[in-house]
Amino acid sequence: MARDPRVLGMVLAGGEGKRLWPLTADRAKPAVPFGGNYRLVDFVLSNLVNAGYLRICVLTQYKSHSLDRHITQTWRMSTVLGNYVTPVPAQQRLGPRWYTGSADAILQSFNLIYDDRPEYIVVFGADHVYRMDPSQMVERHMQTGAAVTVAGIRVPRHEATAFGVIDADSEGRVLGFLEKPAEPPGLPDNPDQSYASMGNYVFTTDALIEVLKEDAADEGSVHDMGGSIMPMMVKKDAAWVYDFADNDVPGAEDRDRGYWRDVGTIDAYHDAHMDLVAVHPIFNLYNQRWPIYTHQPPIAPPAKFIEGGIAQESIVCAGTIISGAAVRQSVVGANCRLHAGAYVEGSVLMDGVQIGRGAVVRRAILDKNTVVPDGAHIGIDAEADRANYHVSDAGIVVLGKGQLALPR
Repeated sequence: MARDPRVLGMVLAGGEGKRLWPLTADRAKPAVPFGGNYRLVDFVLSNLVNAGYLRICVLTQYKSHSLDRHITQTWRMSTVLGNYVTPVPAQQRLGPRWYTGSADAILQSFNLIYDDRPEYIVVFGADHVYRMDPSQMVERHMQTGAAVTVAGIRVPRHEATAFGVIDADSEGRVLGFLEKPAEPPGLPDNPDQSYASMGNYVFTTDALIEVLKEDAADEGSVHDMGGSIMPMMVKKDAAWVYDFADNDVPGAEDRDRGYWRDVGTIDAYHDAHMDLVAVHPIFNLYNQRWPIYTHQPPIAPPAKFIEGGIAQESIVCAGTIISGAAVRQSVVGANCRLHAGAYVEGSVLMDGVQIGRGAVVRRAILDKNTVVPDGAHIGIDAEADRANYHVSDAGIVVLGKGQLALPR
């Protein structure tokens, strides 16, 4: 029987997430709640753990307290078997400086690699919503003998200008790595599509160590995995692409097969939530063969609906009471209170939100412990919303953690 390779997971979770402000005003982007129960980092960790990769280092930096706490409370592996998921803050091992880029984050964490001695290193981002079996990508990497394999997702060519784009030949060898090109290259089998980089990589360990040392010696480098390391690997003729369309996740349905969302903006974050609540969801949280794991508070009672309270095409988390209120096409977090006559539509409510009597909330994101007073309106008067709240380009109104909405 063939021996399984020794694989170390490294998750890049130091992102500041400026475009998700004010949701990132008090937390790192990977710690932003998503889908009621989860945090963004849970998706990548679930993918790695489901694939059998049980030694994972999460490299953190920006406002990492809630992220570190979530990881340590939730992701507890068997120490008897030598498994772990551990947050690793910037340690300044190479001098008094923080991470200067994603490549530098790994360079400063070489001790983790030397201690574990893996044959391959899976380097994944921490803030995307998707399902993937990384072991299939590792197997492809081993078959080609590549130094690095990057995951690419097929997108319409005219949309690829917003991504790092992979130019590859018909066999999958990477010919170029282009950052947001004005004229993205088409695919050999479909000129109307391009490969967008998913920010997920598999490296042969020795090759990663060598290229990171070369990059560190380049004073003009930005020390970024996509902007610096991948072009170097392309020049070495050592990079291959893995087509995400080839990934077969157990339990996936035709509707959500190949789903991947970069939720780096308020509008993308809101849209991804709306994908969850359809009758036939575009992304299915209920796939029990490839579950998304998270921390479930042990003391939260089930959600409760009283005095005619209803929720249609919505997700409602534990501990929430909907009392005479109506909720449609929304995600409602844990321990929320929605009072008589309140109406919530097309919105995301995080844990502990209070919606007063007769209040109306449409197309909004309310962070934890937000309070909407009786009769207040959010998402109704665009001019008033822009004068008082953060409003996205698409008109999504966002209230920060613990914010008190203005009375009507």
